[in-house]
Amino acid sequence: MTPTIVIGIRTEESADEFDHAMAELTALCEAAELSVISSMTQALAHPDNATWLGSGKAEELSCEVNLNGAQLVVCLGNLSPAQLRNLQKIIHVPVWDRTNLILEIFSRRAHTKEARLQVESAYLQYMLPRLTGMWQHLGRQGGGGGSRANKGEGEKQIELDRRQISHRITELKKELAAIDHTRDVQRHGRKRDGYPQVALVGYTNAGKSTLMNHLIGMSGSSPEHVNEKQVFEKDMLFATLDTSIRKIDIPGRKPFLLSDTVGFIENIPHDLIKAFRSTLSELKYADVLLIVIDSSDENHMTHQAVTEETLRDLGIKDIPRIYVYNKADLRSPEMTVENNPEREMIYVSASTGYGINDLLDSLETVFRAKSRIVDVKIPYTSGELINRIHRDAVVLSESYEEDGLHIVAECDGNEKGAVLLAELLRIAAP
Repeated sequence: MTPTIVIGIRTEESADEFDHAMAELTALCEAAELSVISSMTQALAHPDNATWLGSGKAEELSCEVNLNGAQLVVCLGNLSPAQLRNLQKIIHVPVWDRTNLILEIFSRRAHTKEARLQVESAYLQYMLPRLTGMWQHLGRQGGGGGSRANKGEGEKQIELDRRQISHRITELKKELAAIDHTRDVQRHGRKRDGYPQVALVGYTNAGKSTLMNHLIGMSGSSPEHVNEKQVFEKDMLFATLDTSIRKIDIPGRKPFLLSDTVGFIENIPHDLIKAFRSTLSELKYADVLLIVIDSSDENHMTHQAVTEETLRDLGIKDIPRIYVYNKADLRSPEMTVENNPEREMIYVSASTGYGINDLLDSLETVFRAKSRIVDVKIPYTSGELINRIHRDAVVLSESYEEDGLHIVAECDGNEKGAVLLAELLRIAAP
């Protein structure tokens, strides 16, 4: 593991907020398999325009790097290309800002083709303005004049790199557009199946994958099938990036499709949001959002606010939400709250199963709110329609009468249910 020093500048935030941000930065380093050997902090009104740190602190950092044999420095903030370049000149080891660190984690976690392309696109967008200074060991000037032939070797290489990166970004956009089209086709297919779509969303490491695996385990399948459907889970930031969709069919419950998405984080890099926008667009088509929050974390309300803000940035609104306060088994006694079906928040433990049935009850309440009950008499000659009602709706009662089958049924609010409802209403109309 690479010996690493983490550094942070405290400006206007409180001491608790700053300590939380530094602890999160250390956790991100661990997720990137970096060994944090020490940390440094500085209080400034604002970061230095030239070196981010104050000049004296930068020299102190250089001594700390030499003394501890550090091979990398990671900064809490997001540095400009000039700040990054100038700081590296002083300390003589690579410097990563927070965005670079998150991109490194994403590059290690991406497994599907789509996720790898999205991460590469975000990384190239990040690198493009930072090429200057990467070829300082080559000549900067080859002569007077403004033609390319008179430029130094370093300037030539930067120009070539920019051209190659821009070309690659264009290629990636085309590949991602093709994948996005395939995703649209798959999405329409799932809508035709008629199952409600539920999306897990929340701060990274809140337990979304653990919750998905617990629900998969309740689906009544064989152990082999359950193991095959389960997703990767681990107690670390950004353990998974790839979007997973599973059918949850728990005996005695209404089946639904559950999707897991990449976790959010405070001050998430803009390029990452742009790159993963097509994946996160799955959230727009959900019937219900399960906003998963680590309720044992003392900063869980901040994490909830970050999630809400990111959803607003993605243009996601007016979708029913259930706030799932996970890891209830890890909460301190004074944080204990009993579940109340009248509230929009449910306390659960995805690892022990506490509160899961309360969560499923809340989901079914939302599903019913989107459905409609219809009372209709179907002629016995319409056997195919009667079969569709039994297949695509919930039959609440039926009785055989002289001129037809009297059915009271509940139609879902999805596309298939809407088509069936329209047909039944037409028959029921006088």
